[in-house]
Amino acid sequence: MSLLQELFHEEPKQFLKDAWDKAGFETATAIQTKAVPLIQQGKDVIAEAPTGTGKTLAYLLPILQTIDLKKIPIQAIIIASSHELVMQIHQQIQVWGEASGIRSTALIGGANIKRQIEKLKKHPHVVVGTPGRLEDLINQKKLKLHEVKTVVLDEADQLLVPGHERTVEGIIKRTDKERQLLVFSATVSQEMEEIAKYYTNNPEVIRITETDTNKPSVNHYYIVTEERDKLEMVRKLSNINGIRALVFARDIGNMAVMADKLTFKGVKLATLHSDVRKQERQKAISAINNGEVSLLLATDVAARGLDINDVTHVIQLDVPKDNAQYIHRSGRTGRLGSTTNGTVISIVTKQEAEKLMRITRKLNISVSERVFYKGQLRER
Repeated sequence: MSLLQELFHEEPKQFLKDAWDKAGFETATAIQTKAVPLIQQGKDVIAEAPTGTGKTLAYLLPILQTIDLKKIPIQAIIIASSHELVMQIHQQIQVWGEASGIRSTALIGGANIKRQIEKLKKHPHVVVGTPGRLEDLINQKKLKLHEVKTVVLDEADQLLVPGHERTVEGIIKRTDKERQLLVFSATVSQEMEEIAKYYTNNPEVIRITETDTNKPSVNHYYIVTEERDKLEMVRKLSNINGIRALVFARDIGNMAVMADKLTFKGVKLATLHSDVRKQERQKAISAINNGEVSLLLATDVAARGLDINDVTHVIQLDVPKDNAQYIHRSGRTGRLGSTTNGTVISIVTKQEAEKLMRITRKLNISVSERVFYKGQLRER
């Protein structure tokens, strides 16, 4: 029996077997092993698994397996929190659905809505979109979801929040009453689980921890410095041989100033935040993927769903606001399939170091202090 047969408990469609062989996967991940059979059985699922552990395929595989090409109405809708995540999911559908005849379309804000309406006229089987744009098209009666059988909330911790929840709820209510609802996130708090249970029907709750995965290990370090010296430390770190880093900062207002200062000092970087236009986003992502720059300075929202090859380091210019933010940031390095271990470096003041210690203790993460000396991170 093949691995896919074990996951599905039935014969997988040929296009999925071909895509699996092409990807060269030898094993399924923990989240895939637990979620795929449940989804295949039609159960609602609330799933928590670390970033970079194959969550997207955990719900895409059973969705693609069950798509009926003879049916014209949309059969599955995937709601995602950011433009980048929508496009990444859409790309995965195209890769795994190659030669299957399955049609999909991506619907994001900022893109030409008339073109998106034209794409909907081609009757996609699967739609992936951001909440606002999906709502717009529903209100214009261009997007009809009454026969949708599966709804996915990806990065649900960003969707089931006051800014989006009502919109998401409205979209869910437009789908078939007997729909299947799949809720996926790297972090599922108790509060979020209760909200998700309100929308689901007797859901199976899955929680995958780092110890359940076969991801490369991640080293967690911190460097103590004065606030005014943080950018200089980033400049020094940018000289680490082979570095490809995501640099997180909360303050969008100062991001342009920070980027200008680092660029003036010779650091090759790109920036990404919620105000950056679509073309500029794509240019920034391409620049780091192609090795044109070594650092991508980003906010937390903009970094959701980024598809960046082999991020070697995550650098934090501020202490995460909570445990969940630390998990999402650190999950961008040491991802499944990476050839090297990842490194998370928090650049903190003495006061911030205490807050960082509280967060890492709660997450049971071992973090140690480092200094940067002669181009290398060294023990203090």
